Formats: sequence, structure tokens, C-alpha cells
Amino acid sequence: MSARAPVMRDVAEVVEPELLSRSVSYRIRLLQIASYKIFEQRVEGFGSAPRYFGMLKLIEANPGIPQTRLAEAIFLDRSSLVPILEGLTREGWVERKSTPQDKRVRRVFLTETGRERLGQLEQLVAEHEAAITEGLSDAEREQLISSLERVGENLRSVSAGPK
Repeated sequence: MSARAPVMRDVAEVVEPELLSRSVSYRIRLLQIASYKIFEQRVEGFGSAPRYFGMLKLIEANPGIPQTRLAEAIFLDRSSLVPILEGLTREGWVERKSTPQDKRVRRVFLTETGRERLGQLEQLVAEHEAAITEGLSDAEREQLISSLERVGENLRSVSAGPK
């Protein structure tokens, strides 16, 4: 008996295995990729900031947040956050300052230019949000956000390890 080669399918006929179609984490990841890809294609002149809009808003709301705490808030390792902050610093969005009490602690602030440009970017984010939630009622949108927040809480519990 000879082994049969797998049947090649046309791109239009991609089969999604049930394991994936019923997977919350897979669906979230697909939507995240699609959402940011579309958003970044529509937004020009903001450097890498569109990709890090949420993080920039956290910095705005928490001026002087320690890098370590910022990394925890967005589920990143500190070592992964540093190159992102270095890029945003070069682009003029943020600045990092050590504290007099402990030179190892780096606190993150938006620059004045960063604050102004973030306000401009915020309008584009609002338009994007409206486009991707079109057809959802206010109640459906709130339920979706609530469900995603619950998933986020569960992820924080899982990442914290056993109690």
C-alpha cells in the first residue's frame, strides 16, 4: 500500500477544525490580529503608537507608572516591554525616569507631544471601535466587554499560579 498525499484545498475552502472554532483563546487572537492589522493600515503618521495605544492610555492614566507594573498590567515580561518603550521614547511619545530613592526603578511618563498626539489618535480609535462593533446594540457591546473582562480576570488568576 502506498501512502496517499493529503488533499490540497483551495484557499477559499479553508476548513477550521472544531477545536479551533470552539476555542475562545483562538477566536480572541484572530480578532486581535485582524483588528490591529486593519487599524494600522488606516492610521498613518503615528509611528508605532497605534500598536501600543492601550499601553499609552495606561501611561496617561498612571503618570510615572513603574516599568515593572506596566509590564504586569499588559501581560508582558519586563524584558519584552523595554524595547517597546525604547522605540516609543525615540519617537517622542514617552520618557522614562529613574527615581531618586532607587535608581533601578524606571518610571514611565507621556511627553507633552505624546499627550497631544495621543488625543489625535484617540479619535481614530473611536472611529475604528465604531466600525468593528457596528450592528451590536449597546447591551450586546457591554455584554461583550463584560465577558472579555471576565476572561481577563481568569487569565490573571492563571498567570498568578496556584494560591
